[in-house]
Amino acid sequence: MDETAWLEQMSQLVHERRYGQLDYKNLGEFLADMAKRDKREVSNRLRTLLVHLLKWQHQPRKRSRSWQGTILTQRYELLDLLESRTLRTYAQEVLATVYPKAVKQAARETGFSEDKFSEECPYSLDDMLAAE
Repeated sequence: MDETAWLEQMSQLVHERRYGQLDYKNLGEFLADMAKRDKREVSNRLRTLLVHLLKWQHQPRKRSRSWQGTILTQRYELLDLLESRTLRTYAQEVLATVYPKAVKQAARETGFSEDKFSEECPYSLDDMLAAE
């Protein structure tokens, strides 16, 4: 059985309150994996947004519609994800640890040394999500 069919079956069993027939072991693993996936997506989107905001800030002459598009896309995707209070809290918690990774990537993409960028993240989560 494929994953989608299995999920539909588990959903149907819950809907029908046939709890004794649930595949608890696999359902527990699946739910934990979904939570990890969502957190990983938040971290990745934060990093991508940070990289582009840093490039935007430090390379004003190289600003492009592509960068604007990436910034806008990441903002929209993060706003959707962060409708979950749990994921919003997670984003605020990991922003400081995601930032150094974004600096490394921005430095590599711009050719600047990492010390050109601030040591601490210059943006709050709300700043990053606000439209320009």
